Order: sequence, then C-alpha cells, then structure tokens
Amino acid sequence: MKLPNELKKAISELPSEEKDKLIFRLLRKDEVLTNRLLFELVSDKTVEEARNEVKKDIIRMIEHSTKYFYSPGCLREDVGSMSGAITEHTAITKDKYGEISLNLFMITEVLQRNRENIMKSTPQKAKKFCTAVIARAFKILILIKKLHEDYRIEFAEDLEKFGTLISDIPYLADAATVNGFNTKWLLNIPDDIELIHKDIREQGLLC
Repeated sequence: MKLPNELKKAISELPSEEKDKLIFRLLRKDEVLTNRLLFELVSDKTVEEARNEVKKDIIRMIEHSTKYFYSPGCLREDVGSMSGAITEHTAITKDKYGEISLNLFMITEVLQRNRENIMKSTPQKAKKFCTAVIARAFKILILIKKLHEDYRIEFAEDLEKFGTLISDIPYLADAATVNGFNTKWLLNIPDDIELIHKDIREQGLLC
C-alpha cells in the first residue's frame, strides 16, 4: 500500500512523543518489521552470521526429516517450513545472496539425503513433492538472474549438483519434463527465464 503524501506530511509533523507511541503500536503488530529493526539497530550480528545460524537450523530440520521420513507429502511440508525460515531471514536482513545460497543448500541436501526415501514411494505420492522441487528450481534461477553477474559464478557448483540430483531421481526427472523445466538451464540460465516461468504457470503447470 502506497502512503498518501498528505499522510506522510501529517506524520512527519507529529510531536516526537506521539511518533514514538505510533511506532511502538505498529511494531507490536508486525513481528517481521520488529525483528528487522532489532537486527539493524540493536544486534551486533553480521548478515553472514545470521545466514549461518539459519543454515544450522536447516541442517537440524533436514536431519530430523530424513530420520523420521514418513512420506513425500510430509517431506514437502518440512521443506515448506525450512523455506519459511529462509524467507523470514531474507525479510529481516535483506540478504538476497543468502536467500539463494540457503535455498540451494536446503533443496540439494534434502534430495541427496532422501533419494531412496522418495523412490520407495509411489509416483502418485511423490508427484506433488517433485513438482514443488521443480517450482523451487525456477524460483532459484529467477533470483540468481536478478543478482549482479559477478556473483552468479559462485552458485555454479551447487547448480550443477542440483541438476545431477534431478536427473538421478527418475520421479524428479519426469516432473521436470512434465513442467517444462530443462536441467541445462541450471548451467546456463536463459535471459528470459521469468517469461518462461510465467508462460508455464499460465499453462496450469507447476501446481
């Protein structure tokens, strides 16, 4: 929501004490904004330190999900929880590089540790999980394409690993084909990857 200029002007003219009361009232209703201000104004952590903490949490979640694997559906929910932690970290720290690196680390670790678990499931049970992985592959490539090209090379090794895992898990390879994803894009991202993704979504795929 865009704030009207009249409202901005009225707020700027409020007495300092009134502004403080207003800010504190708003912060009580917005946990993400509160945590962002804590990180920016109070915490002495660097972005890298915060990123590493999230990575450690993700490792613990992956270990738990793998040890207590029940179904691809449950694994999909666990990946959703991990993704939520990454999203929250990004919102608080504005760590765009970390958003990509954490997503890549998370999905490759999940696949590497759960390949046999996934393949022991039926194709129907694995379908939604595999579709979600391909949707995440698109998301990662779109995020990378938005980064300055100097940073992109740093993801090359992990992207290659991701592509190998997709090809090595037949259910995933099938999901990539069905949803119009070419694993070669992980090595050479198309300039129009966002348009490709949009077109595929408009066809009713990736869901």
